[in-house]
Amino acid sequence: MTDLKFDVAGIGNAIVDVIAHADDDFLTANGIEKGAMTLIDAERAETLYSKMGQGTEVSGGSCANTIAGLASLGGKAAFFGKVRKDQLGDVFTHDIRSLGVHFTSEPATDGDPTARCLILVTPDAQRSMNTYLGAAQNLSVADIDPDVITASAITYMEGYLWDPPKAKEAFLEAAKIAHGADRLVSLTLSDSFCVDRYRDEFRNLAKEEVDLLFANEAEILSLYETDVFDDALQKVLKDCKFAAITRSEAGSVVVANGEVHVADAEKVSKVVDTTGAGDQYAGGFLYGLSRGKSPVECARLGHMAAAEVISHVGPRPEVKLSELAKERGLAA
Repeated sequence: MTDLKFDVAGIGNAIVDVIAHADDDFLTANGIEKGAMTLIDAERAETLYSKMGQGTEVSGGSCANTIAGLASLGGKAAFFGKVRKDQLGDVFTHDIRSLGVHFTSEPATDGDPTARCLILVTPDAQRSMNTYLGAAQNLSVADIDPDVITASAITYMEGYLWDPPKAKEAFLEAAKIAHGADRLVSLTLSDSFCVDRYRDEFRNLAKEEVDLLFANEAEILSLYETDVFDDALQKVLKDCKFAAITRSEAGSVVVANGEVHVADAEKVSKVVDTTGAGDQYAGGFLYGLSRGKSPVECARLGHMAAAEVISHVGPRPEVKLSELAKERGLAA
């Protein structure tokens, strides 16, 4: 069996985030669904970008943010994602490699430009995302290195990437390789609207292909078509070996081997921007899992990472999460 070199290999959309503040009137005037992720085309991306106020450009993408958080904790990570050989593609590549992440995906030399996500943050800290997937949606099986998958303890996939058919094939192939090497496969549902599009497929994945499922409360309610959290939880217990469900300020619920564990959220003095909160929770959780920590300890690491990221603008940690983990007695 191949020796482990990485804690997690992530497969996701390689996106550069453009983050700006806006009020509810701006969202309404521009037909933006508050708190949701909406896929847009190139023309819509250009129009919205021209209307946004001053923004901050940072490398993002749900899975890439999770990988960045794991790396900040001291974890060893790899990432697969597609960019174009253009300015934003170079920015993304430099940023993720600067974190110590193994990223060798070949950039496209033609076709769609690098993906970008236009994020509007309202005064209540809700973020409304408008995503042009561009080159990211062209990820295919050819972009997945089997040697990296087999050398990773966990392969982690973002549900957003379930839209493009070629990317879906890449995930299923990666899952097959991972399980063939006796490794774990994890999936985050990403967005309740994403669940609405692929509910049956995601249910099947949760039962048959995924060892660890991540979701927030809205996503898990959508998955099981119920308004009652406890009803959804009972179905999670039946379908999933391992699942972590975040509930914002109410903390998270972790299902592991038929048992339910509840973890409190970490308090913050002020919520500035919720962008990346779920991504960082997953990063902290995955790091803890790779270090053999208990379900509650994994969740505590997740909440610690989420609390750090919502205290400032941007989807990635601004301080070393490994130092925070030491302060809280959660270091490996």
